[in-house]
Amino acid sequence: MRFLAFLLVLPACFAHLNVYLSSAEVLRLLGLTAELYYVRDGQINSYALNFVVPVPANIGELHFSWQSLTRRPLPYTLRVDVISHPEALHPPTFSIPSTGLVPTEPQTWQVDLPCTHTVAAEVDVTIALNISTGSSSTTLHFRRRKICLKDAPRPAVRVDNAPHAPTSADIFYAGAGCAGGVIILAAVAAVACRARARKLRRARSDEQDAHAFLPDSSCKSAASYTSYRRPTSLPPVAAEERARDLQQRIAELTIQRCRVRLRSVAMEGTFGRVYRGTYADEDGREQEVLVKTVAEHASQVQVSLLLQEGCMLYGLHHERVLSVLGVSIEDQTAPFILYPWGPTWRNLKQFLLACRGVAVGGATGAPPPPLTTQHVVRMALHALDGLSYLHSQHVLHKDIAARNCVVDENLRVMIGDNALCRDLFPADYHCLGDNENRPIKWLALETLSKKQFSPASDVWALGVLLWELTTLAHQPYAEVDPFEVAAYLRDGYRLQQPANCPDELFAVMAYCWAMSPDDRPTLPQLQIFLRDFHAQLTRFV
Repeated sequence: MRFLAFLLVLPACFAHLNVYLSSAEVLRLLGLTAELYYVRDGQINSYALNFVVPVPANIGELHFSWQSLTRRPLPYTLRVDVISHPEALHPPTFSIPSTGLVPTEPQTWQVDLPCTHTVAAEVDVTIALNISTGSSSTTLHFRRRKICLKDAPRPAVRVDNAPHAPTSADIFYAGAGCAGGVIILAAVAAVACRARARKLRRARSDEQDAHAFLPDSSCKSAASYTSYRRPTSLPPVAAEERARDLQQRIAELTIQRCRVRLRSVAMEGTFGRVYRGTYADEDGREQEVLVKTVAEHASQVQVSLLLQEGCMLYGLHHERVLSVLGVSIEDQTAPFILYPWGPTWRNLKQFLLACRGVAVGGATGAPPPPLTTQHVVRMALHALDGLSYLHSQHVLHKDIAARNCVVDENLRVMIGDNALCRDLFPADYHCLGDNENRPIKWLALETLSKKQFSPASDVWALGVLLWELTTLAHQPYAEVDPFEVAAYLRDGYRLQQPANCPDELFAVMAYCWAMSPDDRPTLPQLQIFLRDFHAQLTRFV
């Protein structure tokens, strides 16, 4: 795109003048590769002038470009008005005089917006530029919303592999990089083609039955996993380390199958099944559980994925995280993975579809009550709190989406793992010819093009989750072919603003989809945005 085109451009001219944001400035503020013209050849772009451009907390200056297209410079006057929360902002300054002449050559000038860091606020700022043409004058108003944080410099959270200049963000996420690398290796080892899985099973056909997923096991022994082998698509040493780690987790989580009762099927795919049931502990106390398992015809690769992804959140304890409760492994049967469950809990994506009146999973009855913007923001805050906890434990989720969350009758949201989601929600995953089924339309650009995961890529997916909440689980980029998504994003296109979505809420989503990971908001910043917006909504409801 050479420049951003808008539908509403006033034909009135007030002399030949260009006022615009360079492509570098648009990329820095909005993550788009384009120029944004406020005045082009004397024509005023009214739509652009009415748009409030958000200024992230890590950006303290704005750059404007202009040029007089006449043979003589044009007189101008400049001023800046702080509309709200003046206590959060030091007096703005210009890099040029407040009165002067617009040059006949292209020139870039700067407005500094320094925060005081004494309060956290969204400061509305208007920059007024008056241009005199001799007989008349015209005033342009550039509207900005500057984010200021209270004693909160940008936290250091970076684990991607892209070479970049050292920043303070590298300090915090250096440790998380190691964890992210291990998770990536585990995923690569687990996702192998079905042909290789069949070959491995045939090689061991003389030693075990075709349906013995985990041979030589006992319902009371945690050592039953020792003879299980996965496809060896990575170096043997790395595979052995991951096998030992997973074996240790399963040993600590192993429960007796006889204590589990399956009541009804909650969801079912081609090879995966999810049951509602109960689990009785050694004292006889029963609790509601959700059980994930696979069908008899599932391959060992699918069993491996179930175990690895089901144990992803093992050992994590937070009110906004749904962690695994136990694992049951026995001979001649598929493994069970148990999760604590409530009688009114539902998969978040299925819940949102039901709110839209779409029947899923054979569900009957009246749809849930309509969701308000206040509900949506509160649910997003719950997911944000859960993701913040995961990152504090150096865990990258890599698949944040409504399908991987649960919600109860009070609209409290919890983040879960993505075990079986490829099978239960096949329309959300696509393979681009690399034998790896990925949630293409939830992934950040650097993840699609370079397979780089970081806290910033989780933030991107969180923005898509917020879009799902607002649209009641519509499919993102429904009109875009999965093979074209990376090019679509690289050209600057993003998800459209839903019809019922306030500008403030969509601005939060747009922050999350910035082109550069460094320009995306951190989770603490998002918490400030959404909590403040929720508080504003509460005042009027």
